[in-house]
Amino acid sequence: MNSKRKHLDIQSQGTGKKKEKREEEVRISDVISEEVVKNRVRETWSRKERYSHEAGIEVDANPFPHCIIKDFIQSQSFLEGLQKELLDLNFRQKSNDLYKFKQSADLKKRKDSHISALRKVLFEQFRSWLSEVMQVELENTVDISCAKYEYTDVLLCHDDELEGRRIAFILYLVPPWDRSDGGTLDLYSTDEHCQPQQIVKSLLPSLNTLVFFEVSPVSFHQVSEVTSEGKRRLSVSGWFHGRSLERPPRYMEPTQPRTPHIPRDESLLYEWVNPQYMDLAYQAQVQEEFEESSEILLKDFLKADKFDMVCEALRKSDIVWKRRGPPNKRCYECAEEAVLPECVSQCWELLASEAMFLLLSNFTGLKLHYLASGNDDDDEEDKEEKEKTDETVAGSSDAAGNSIAGLEEKEAPGKTTEEPSAPVCRGELQRWRHGDYTIVHDTDVGNAEFALDLVLFLGCEDWQTEYGGFTSYIANGEDEELLTIYPENNSLALVYRDKETLKFVKHVNHQSLERPRKNPDRQGFYDFSFVYYE
Repeated sequence: MNSKRKHLDIQSQGTGKKKEKREEEVRISDVISEEVVKNRVRETWSRKERYSHEAGIEVDANPFPHCIIKDFIQSQSFLEGLQKELLDLNFRQKSNDLYKFKQSADLKKRKDSHISALRKVLFEQFRSWLSEVMQVELENTVDISCAKYEYTDVLLCHDDELEGRRIAFILYLVPPWDRSDGGTLDLYSTDEHCQPQQIVKSLLPSLNTLVFFEVSPVSFHQVSEVTSEGKRRLSVSGWFHGRSLERPPRYMEPTQPRTPHIPRDESLLYEWVNPQYMDLAYQAQVQEEFEESSEILLKDFLKADKFDMVCEALRKSDIVWKRRGPPNKRCYECAEEAVLPECVSQCWELLASEAMFLLLSNFTGLKLHYLASGNDDDDEEDKEEKEKTDETVAGSSDAAGNSIAGLEEKEAPGKTTEEPSAPVCRGELQRWRHGDYTIVHDTDVGNAEFALDLVLFLGCEDWQTEYGGFTSYIANGEDEELLTIYPENNSLALVYRDKETLKFVKHVNHQSLERPRKNPDRQGFYDFSFVYYE
């Protein structure tokens, strides 16, 4: 994720006699310079075919053009010195929606003897070789840094595309590595829209192996989560710059359907919701707190018996779960709404009901129902409605639920929920397990609107912060988190976001598999995730 920077020419060492620091010499594999090999690599690359040489060079166009060079550096002692210098660097912890690992600063200015020698051979001899075999002009600009992946570190699916990047490279400096250690370089196939589909090839890191590939609209890859607690995945990586390949128009996903409220009255609330949230004074307190910070967490939201019933149904029933992708945007499971157990379906209905729209209006001050209290911009008709309904709680004036305001009977003449201006919602029942996540992306039109997010957490007892799976809100273009919501049983999170606020669910890591739980068949946790639009 380095930004494009102007290349600085590396100057030779001084000639002082006493304090002279000898520049290390490094030779890379002679086989890549053999004319026969060079020609075969060039031909194979241009024809998008496959070629393998016994000396340890492999070229493959599936799923996108890439090359593997084993024994890239000839000297074992040089590798040891290089590793020592790299590990002595200061590493910065990097963590956001896309990745978690440690990275050094740019290595272009480092004067360490082994690092500068490696940089010189990459920038000169190897860059010239790449330019020749790929038949592409490469600029002097090269990005190079060192990455260190340790237990639970990961880099999720992405394509590396950024203006000027032409070839990505990785030189591995790892101990003996097994697939059970994770940390593989996974390559994805793509569909007709240049969207990643599934992993079709996984490259195992090995000491002194260099991998490079062409950065393109289909070069989707990831570094799988490191699952070994005792090994460090060390590598030097970066990009050679040149003219970027042409990119097709960015694919825009179809928007998820939004629906008006389901016509259900307040009796549904009294059946399901904790009575304290039906109290007028408590609703006013919630609204005051929400308007102060635009977010609130309502604990023990559902009645205990209802919550337990839904959790039990989620664990034991034959719910049909489907995987949501593509993996450069999201990876989790959601339930088929049409075949949910009755109690789970009723909970869904609660969250999509007209009564819930009005209750959320009372919690937040938002105009999610025409009976809701309006803001200063409301017209006079809305203000009159406000005066008529000041004493209602989801249409009720008392906690006993007697004589509700009759949501269906008081529907305004000529006003239906199908009107374009009527509040709507969309929702999912989601399951989060090891390996699941969402990534911020700029093609989600739903992110460019004001909206109220609701998340109701289920089955997350004993869930720890270090497992991931929490929801983070960030300002557009920034990594610093504005708000983090951690999974907590029977808690209802409400967050009002503007057009410049984005959210993601952090990757659920390997530690979650060690979670203590009463039922060994249960994995991860669940949530109802709804979005409401005024």
